[in-house]
Amino acid sequence: MDVIFSKTPKGVEEMEKRAGGLTPRVRRVLIMIDGKRTVEDIRAMALADDLSHTFGQLEEAGYIRLVDNVVAPAPRVQPDGGLAGITSFRDVPDPPDPKELDMAKNFIINTLKIFSGPLTHLTIVEQAFAAKTHLELREQFGPWFNAIVETRTGRRRAEELRSQLLKVI
Repeated sequence: MDVIFSKTPKGVEEMEKRAGGLTPRVRRVLIMIDGKRTVEDIRAMALADDLSHTFGQLEEAGYIRLVDNVVAPAPRVQPDGGLAGITSFRDVPDPPDPKELDMAKNFIINTLKIFSGPLTHLTIVEQAFAAKTHLELREQFGPWFNAIVETRTGRRRAEELRSQLLKVI
């Protein structure tokens, strides 16, 4: 469930002419962006945990853009009803902690209000609010993530927000 960026014509030109005065670290990240690698792939290649600022800097300067039609995949379900390991969901504690469920609901609702506005994505907000279990709330994870990356600020902070939510969902 990752964001993918590609170089803009300005980014391609920067690779050829080096006229933008990018720092070596930022230039190295720009080199790795190819429209196919996810943010997680680039993070692993760069051996850095926090590249949110670097991606934001490159996007604001017009060197990269979000690849269109990137959709967060729905969580895959294993035959036993559990979620497949490809998702980053943790195991739900037994018994489930109602405080964590409330924290996850509030996180989804508040981040949508902050990044998208109070009157957008009401379906996600309503379904998150109505969720009675972690599994029901996890169904909103993909739509929530897609809504977050629709905004410029959300795109810059998407990976950070995703990891925060995954701690409690």
